Amino acid sequence: MKKQIYFLGLIMLVISCQDKKKTSGIKNQQTVNYLEETETDFNSRMEWWRNAQFGMFIHWGAYAVPAGVHNGKEVKGIGEWIQYYEKIPAKEYEIYAKQFNPDKFDADAWAKTMKEAGMKYVVITSKHHDGFSLWNSKVSDYDIVDFAPYGKDVLKALSEACKKQGMKFGLYHSIMDWHHPDAQYDSFLRNKEDTIGYKKKFTLYLENYMKPQVKELIENYDPSILWFDGEWVSEFTHEQGKELYQYVRSLKPDILINNRVDKGRQGMQGMNKKDSDYAGDFGTPEQEILDEAADSDWESCMTMNDTWGYKKNDNNWKSTETLIHNLIDVTAKGGNYLLNVGPTSEGVIPEPSLERLKKMGEWLNTNGIAIYKTERLKKNYRQGNDIRFTKKKGSDEFYAITLKKPEAVFIVKNLKPKANTDIHLIGNETVLQWEFVENEGLRITIPKNLLDTWSENSFAWVFHINGEEL
Repeated sequence: MKKQIYFLGLIMLVISCQDKKKTSGIKNQQTVNYLEETETDFNSRMEWWRNAQFGMFIHWGAYAVPAGVHNGKEVKGIGEWIQYYEKIPAKEYEIYAKQFNPDKFDADAWAKTMKEAGMKYVVITSKHHDGFSLWNSKVSDYDIVDFAPYGKDVLKALSEACKKQGMKFGLYHSIMDWHHPDAQYDSFLRNKEDTIGYKKKFTLYLENYMKPQVKELIENYDPSILWFDGEWVSEFTHEQGKELYQYVRSLKPDILINNRVDKGRQGMQGMNKKDSDYAGDFGTPEQEILDEAADSDWESCMTMNDTWGYKKNDNNWKSTETLIHNLIDVTAKGGNYLLNVGPTSEGVIPEPSLERLKKMGEWLNTNGIAIYKTERLKKNYRQGNDIRFTKKKGSDEFYAITLKKPEAVFIVKNLKPKANTDIHLIGNETVLQWEFVENEGLRITIPKNLLDTWSENSFAWVFHINGEEL
């Protein structure tokens, strides 16, 4: 009898402890304030992203069907905004979603293209401003599985393909929505005279539609990044931005979220206002690179031509040299480079994009040591217009990158080599002669036979220097 009482008491004690643990866990979960994250925890969460440097942005959706042409007329402006530029009603625009059938989409080929281009992560549009979703959403039928003829979940396929390639998978998601009737307060689609209740409707959209979709994305695809956009609409508030940040982090605490989750971004420059309490882990300059290095984290998102979504008549392609120089400039200034592709409605990445990505990958295959896992210099990230510097993290290894063919004597003013160290050009084992002259700098002599190997496909040369910053 005593043994039975003893064991019964022991069971009750264990149950009591488990209940207390559960209650304590719920309480702690409820009181976590992710906006007050410690610097140590923040740095740990951001580490992989800071080491990655280079990623692919993909704008893809129903707007790839018209490809910049509506009712036989070429529409000015970027491809994914065609509904806005032409003021196309949601019901009329749906015809493009019903035609979206990317039967040539190959997730493994896309992931391989990213990998071979030297990219370490991807961010793809789960839903752009037109409201059309690229996954099998249970919240809405306006998606690629239920509404379009394709009938397959492209996000699932791409997330799995990226995992196979060791790529981090990220998702873009628009806060505003031109299709949902409760998200039209600040939209070209609404009746301008009927403003009563629109902001309340937007709150309903946010709570009952957008958040449940975000929850689906995190639970089904486990993204490493959630990249918001469309935060500028007037009905979306700063308080809602902070709460949205908290909500996403509560679903996945280690996820990274850009600053467009809130209202702090200053125009296309994309950086948050200083001394503010705006949410977001990194700034998002759009179609531009910061003029100078920044202490906070940032990522420059840019197109290869003039548009994000596919537009068949946009052939204003940036050169491979420009793209590589942009990557170098962004890295030297302490940022990441998110380079966009806009696939066709069939699921094909345009050939000019593939050609440039291939050449970027070849350059990075040789010179990536000066890009990945590097940091900006504390004093001078550049010398003149044609030289940039990076530094291998946690070391005294520096990289001087020249964006044009150097002279026979390459002068570096910002670095002093260690005594008796070897200096060489990355990708070439030749030990270069050098001398350090006070008040002039480091003088590196480049033999003529090496100098003559510079070609139009060199794009930039990297010199490896063990030393210190001046």
